[in-house]
This record gives sequence, C-alpha cells and structure tokens, in this order.
Amino acid sequence: MSNVTATRPAATEHAPYYEKYIVLVPEGDVVATLTEQLDDMLVLLRGLSETQADSRYAPDKWSVKEVVGHVIDTERIFSERAFRFARNDPTPLPGFDQDEYVRAANFGNRKLSDLVDEFEQVRRSNLCLLRSLERDAWLRRGVANEMEVSVRAIAYIIAGHATHHVQIIRTRYL
Repeated sequence: MSNVTATRPAATEHAPYYEKYIVLVPEGDVVATLTEQLDDMLVLLRGLSETQADSRYAPDKWSVKEVVGHVIDTERIFSERAFRFARNDPTPLPGFDQDEYVRAANFGNRKLSDLVDEFEQVRRSNLCLLRSLERDAWLRRGVANEMEVSVRAIAYIIAGHATHHVQIIRTRYL
C-alpha cells in the first residue's frame, strides 16, 4: 500500500472550503512538500525589506507582515488540531476569526526577520510532529469548527494555505 502522506485526502476528509488549498499541494509526500516549502518561503521572506514588509496592495488589505503572522497563527491552530486528532482526542475544537487574530497581534510592530524566524520554528516543530506519526494517526479524524477533518487533510491544508499566501505575496505585493 502506498505511503499515506503521499496520497491526497479524499473529499470526505475535510470541509469543501479547504479544497482550494489542498489542490495547490503538488503530488507526492506532503511532509516533503512542507519541508521544501519552508526553504522556499525563508528565501522569499528573508529577501524582503522592512519597507516591503510594511506594504499593502490596497488600503484595507493586510501588510506582508500581517500575512506572515496570519500564516504562523493558522499553522499553529491547524497543527494543534492535527496533534490532538492524531492522539485520538475526541474533543470538538473551535474555529477562529483570522481578522481578529491579526488585529490583536500587532504584527506591524514587529520586525519581519523576527516573524520569519518564528515561522521557521513553528514549521520545524510541526515537521517533527508529522514525521513522528504512524500510518493510523494520519487517517484519524476529529471535529474542528463543527466539521470533521483528518490529520492527513490538515497537513495538506497547512501546505496549501501557505502556498496560497505566498502566491498572493508574489503577485500582489512584489
């Protein structure tokens, strides 16, 4: 049987909303994709100036720093979901309001380099978790934001969500 991390999750493993992220993940092992993505994102983000990091492509849109902070926050939340579901925790987990999180975080008051370092640490920690999971753990499911989701789908969502925001940074900010 093929490696479960190299198999795209079925539509029944996640809410339809997340398909837009999952389709952005290339075929192959999602852990390898997350590792490669980390390297690519570090090169991109470390190449930006503070002026670029404070820029917005429209007055009502997040700055690059806020986008990076949002990616960090989202990855933390989704990795907690993956961790708990992989450990058979049946507790339904709440959703979150991304705009409120960004407003409360004041990412604009931080240096981009600090945010990039934080992203790197969060991603490396999550890679350790994902690499440690047995096959059965990848297929376990739980309820988050009132929808059932598998651990495997969460890994794909994390990767696709980051890809989505990198595409936005490249096309709208740079």
